[in-house]
Amino acid sequence: MIEIEARKRGRPRSFHNETDSKIVQSLDKAIVVLKAVSGGSGLSLSEIADSAGTAAPTVYRALITMQKHGLVEFDETAQLWRIGVEAFRVGSSFLSNTGISQQARPVMSKLMQDTGETANLGTISGGEVVFLSQVETHQPIRAFFRPGTQGAIHASGIGKALFSFQNAEQARQMASQITFERFTDKTIDNIEQLLAMRNQALHDGYAVDDEERTPGMRCVAAPLFNNFGEAVASVSVSGPTVRIDADTVARYGKMVRTAADEITRNIGGVRREFN
Repeated sequence: MIEIEARKRGRPRSFHNETDSKIVQSLDKAIVVLKAVSGGSGLSLSEIADSAGTAAPTVYRALITMQKHGLVEFDETAQLWRIGVEAFRVGSSFLSNTGISQQARPVMSKLMQDTGETANLGTISGGEVVFLSQVETHQPIRAFFRPGTQGAIHASGIGKALFSFQNAEQARQMASQITFERFTDKTIDNIEQLLAMRNQALHDGYAVDDEERTPGMRCVAAPLFNNFGEAVASVSVSGPTVRIDADTVARYGKMVRTAADEITRNIGGVRREFN
């Protein structure tokens, strides 16, 4: 029989709380300094000390220690400190173990509970919207998309949100590849309308599918961003027009954007603003 060695515990058996007495003060200060360095594109010692609220000699000792491990780098010419490649590797380890669907699920569940409507998560792949996950409402009339279901970019809230939060050049290139199939009388059927919709979505922070794919159904969606500030997925709520009227769209739009921003933070992403 093969014996499997038990893995060591993540903390000592005697550790029962996280009071200040358990914190390594020097490490705590070093982490504050590292965060301060990461917030700039190159900072002087005095700027880091001011940002960290710590004396310059203490900050300098922390910087020298982190420089030894590659967490920060010092530009001799400019006399500025910057984040190091080893800090990126540590962050990349977090990203590689963080699935968008996994991180989005609890936020989507809360969004469904707060709105009473189905919450969806999707991305764009191969020129089509692909639904990744869904948290269904308990309402008798509801939208349903199995994971893997595909949809049109120009006729879905998720597709329109992801299209809108590309830069202008990327948006025009994406628009040029769309075949504007009409699903209802309200479906966008040309590039000019799609770009006008983009302007509105950028202003509002969310996009709306107003019966453009299915009569009697509306969807409100906002994008999620990765660590490069790229819109990589979108979260939405969808439901019948009898429940999601014009006033409700505006209210849900703010809620969906808040949920999208929370998921973005959870995956280590950075929200970007576009022109």
